Amino acid sequence: MAGLTQEQIDILGEIANISMGSAATNLSVMLNQRVDITTPKVSLINRSAALDDYEKTCIFVQIHYIKGLTGNNIFILKEPDILCMTDLMMGGAGNKEGEVTELHMSAASEAMNQMMGASSTSMSSMMNMVVDISTPEVNRIDVDSVKTFEKMFESKENDFVKITFHMEVGDLIDSIMVQLYPLHFAEEMCQKFTPKK
Repeated sequence: MAGLTQEQIDILGEIANISMGSAATNLSVMLNQRVDITTPKVSLINRSAALDDYEKTCIFVQIHYIKGLTGNNIFILKEPDILCMTDLMMGGAGNKEGEVTELHMSAASEAMNQMMGASSTSMSSMMNMVVDISTPEVNRIDVDSVKTFEKMFESKENDFVKITFHMEVGDLIDSIMVQLYPLHFAEEMCQKFTPKK
């Protein structure tokens, strides 16, 4: 894969697998449902291809690293999944109908904050350093709104690492979740990664 060595791809996959395992456990408690997140698929893409897995509108959750790592990290989620997760968090049965409101956005922010908090703790352990995140920023965008998407990244580079997860929540959600970060950020993570002996 141009821009990444096989060793770097393996490291990024391992980091994503372990950190999202912690995040899935956390999300499972919040939703009171079994959460399964598959082994991630790592690929290198051009910035313009980031939304190719999505139609219509989607929810972007942006997380800035404020300690340990420099940069930001974006998760892309489908609207029905956000509606379902929010309903579960409020004690519902997992309704996926309706419009995404500020309440849903706030709940999505809290869910991702809890998930990525757990993920950061795992990353801290793997990298033998303190990794801390900002409060997530949640945006609802139209897939065609490339300008909105472009503004979300501090980096102007075109090469991005895309990590694709298959996520299942009970029998209610069977979906794809995508994590994106600029290539230089991925390379920084690989440099700081120290495998356990």
